[in-house]
Amino acid sequence: MNLGLAGQSVAIFGAARGLGYAIAEAFVAEGARTAVVDVSPVVFASAEKLRGRGYVADVLDFASIRACADAIRADFGTVDHVVYAVGIGSGKFGFPFWNVNPSEWDRVLRVNLTGAAAVACAFAPQMAEARKGTFLFLSSVAGQIGSQTDPPYSAAKAGLINFARCAAKDLAPFGVRVNSLCPGMVKTELNKSVWQAWADQQPPGTALSYDDWAAEKIKKVIPMNRWQTPEDIAAMAVFLASPKTGMVTGQTINVDGGFVMG
Repeated sequence: MNLGLAGQSVAIFGAARGLGYAIAEAFVAEGARTAVVDVSPVVFASAEKLRGRGYVADVLDFASIRACADAIRADFGTVDHVVYAVGIGSGKFGFPFWNVNPSEWDRVLRVNLTGAAAVACAFAPQMAEARKGTFLFLSSVAGQIGSQTDPPYSAAKAGLINFARCAAKDLAPFGVRVNSLCPGMVKTELNKSVWQAWADQQPPGTALSYDDWAAEKIKKVIPMNRWQTPEDIAAMAVFLASPKTGMVTGQTINVDGGFVMG
């Protein structure tokens, strides 16, 4: 598919593996010049596989993010698109919500929400000056339904949707678009950690296997009755960066098999 992204540059945070890696693959397939960013040095091996350039940055450290942004601009000349695909859960089964100690909320909020805002702050001025570009933040359907499974994660992702809308309003006069993308059930390490937190709360020997738990949940909440794949998410990510969606901004797009309809 030719989406008009060839030769454009994209910085993808959280791209060493998982959904971020799949999104990076999709941009590379469209001919985009791809900066692969992650907190782990494994990002360099991932970037090599992707034929992109690897950068290490910690989204909890604004100085690190700014240094990374400067390095990417020095290497690429400009940044046309930024994707924030960083996300963590609390690792706790949060039903009821008081099962999660308030002290355990901080890191989840900082990685999922504050980190995204920091990345936007590092790139937005240059994109506003260029009067073009897009931001995409990976949120979650959990941020729309108030998932009881992991309240800190749900709250952070809800906040990320709201921040994306605020950013979209600020950047619209400069021709920069901002959207959030919400996956549903995707087989990732984060998804598996949700099952693990639930399984740890069950009496010994009674917990469903991950596959059985997921199949039961999908049957219950996904009308299309199948997993969403990283490729499903990546296809929407590159589409939202393309000129074909030139009037789409401030939107929350679900790729969830019908989990949330509205």
